[in-house]
Amino acid sequence: MPDSKLVTIVSEDPTGQESLRLIKELTVELSNLYEDDGGANSFDPHRPGDRRSAFVVARLDGRAIGCGAIRPFTIETAEVKRMYVAPEVRKLGIGARILSELESVAKKLGYQRLRLETGLKQPGAIALYEAAGFAKVKCYGEYANNPLSICFEKQLAA
Repeated sequence: MPDSKLVTIVSEDPTGQESLRLIKELTVELSNLYEDDGGANSFDPHRPGDRRSAFVVARLDGRAIGCGAIRPFTIETAEVKRMYVAPEVRKLGIGARILSELESVAKKLGYQRLRLETGLKQPGAIALYEAAGFAKVKCYGEYANNPLSICFEKQLAA
């Protein structure tokens, strides 16, 4: 079993080859789970960079094994997008480390809270967000009427 202490998490270009591979793996997994487009249109890595957006990649021995992003939702709120850890390295705390890094970046960018949507068919993701201090909130936007969506929010400490 890999040692999660050897994992590095750094900001990277979401249009890089390995970033796009991770995003595609997540999209395929979600598409199979929910029998839809897997959120393919919920995050566009080719959208011009916003100075208040970030994309991070987790690497183990140089190999990209996970990712996550934040993008502006409102002036004070960032939305967490494209959280993913490769199946073979799940349950090692890598998702929690990616999320922690995104929280740190969000604070540096001046955000006061994080918001996100996940699906009811993803108990691991739900557990991750609850363990990280996210609280359930009413679903918003395109997720408001989706019976398979669950939304979370977390206030960021100053």
